[in-house]
Amino acid sequence: MTERLYYVDSSIADFAASIVSVDGSRTRVVLDRTAFYPDSGGQPKDHGRLNGVEVIDLVEEEGDLVHVLASALPPGDAVQGSVDMVRRFDHMQQHSGQHLLSAVFDSLFGFATLSFHMGAESSTIELSAQALDSGQCQAAERRANEIVFENRPLSVAFEEAGQVEGLRKESKREGVLRIVSIEGIDRSACGGTHVCRTGEIGPILLRKLEKIRGNVRVEFLCGHRAVRRARLDFDALSQISRLFSSPLDDTAPLVAAQLESAKETEKARRKLALEVASYRGRELYTQAIAGPDGLRKFLDQRATGTLDDEVRAVAQSFCSQPHAIFAATSSQPPAVLVVASTDSGVHAGNVLKQALAAAGGRGGGNAQVAQGSLPSAEALAALLAQLGF
Repeated sequence: MTERLYYVDSSIADFAASIVSVDGSRTRVVLDRTAFYPDSGGQPKDHGRLNGVEVIDLVEEEGDLVHVLASALPPGDAVQGSVDMVRRFDHMQQHSGQHLLSAVFDSLFGFATLSFHMGAESSTIELSAQALDSGQCQAAERRANEIVFENRPLSVAFEEAGQVEGLRKESKREGVLRIVSIEGIDRSACGGTHVCRTGEIGPILLRKLEKIRGNVRVEFLCGHRAVRRARLDFDALSQISRLFSSPLDDTAPLVAAQLESAKETEKARRKLALEVASYRGRELYTQAIAGPDGLRKFLDQRATGTLDDEVRAVAQSFCSQPHAIFAATSSQPPAVLVVASTDSGVHAGNVLKQALAAAGGRGGGNAQVAQGSLPSAEALAALLAQLGF
């Protein structure tokens, strides 16, 4: 069984070990001891090298840890390992920060942590909370950072499962448990890598809240990640404030006012566009020449785009006049809008329904207005021929 050096000291980056077993290609190696941490408990695996060869994966096999290498390990049984400590320390900050945050949410509000995931940019915990407001979030963030500044020690102990007491979350494992404690606030069974004192976690920043499975997922960042994210956020906000020629603290209400103004402008534009479309429909009707059947028809063919409200307004205005049929089409994707006047003798919905049934399209409508999509340009052409276009 591989001895896990990180169980006792997560700060170990370089170590010497001996090969216990190796496959024929010398790319799958089991050592007597290792500092490499595999994917486990929501924490990603370490990166690093063995005798200069990159470790690309770490696989658990019956208590042993298989180091999967990018190329063959040089001959010999002695191995010098090196863990990427920049990545490791980042993971230590996030994992210890998670323990602290989980303990704080539990102590302040009684919310249990149901799951933990550490991503490349941010991490999340899922809390047993039906809702979490901004005040609770700020209180938890503030308390967690207070404990960071107190620089409390984190310790590791090994205890028999049957004798362990005071865990924040009961462990279902048997035998000897590895207990990670934050002085005065948390005791958790955990096999992950952690810092030695809360001060090493660095600042803790809570960000997005998301409802999931009736619980709340909280996105957070610790240490260097929190500082980088805060810098990016500040730079983005500063750029916005410069665009509005406004002090940063005044930007939010200014943006809100601008958005409200833009909504009103868009509402006015749409109203005007529909009025223009209505006028356009009447103009097209006066220009259309009635056929032998007495119907005035107009076909609006578009290569691309959607058949939107403005197109519908033109069509309905056209067909508000007597003996009229209006069709609008889009070839990419194939779609059609059919509008008929009440005295045209054409039931737009039935005509479209028949064409869609024959071609395998989708859509429907009533006697005056129908709209649908067709699987091909040929089916669209057949529908237009049926309507006499």
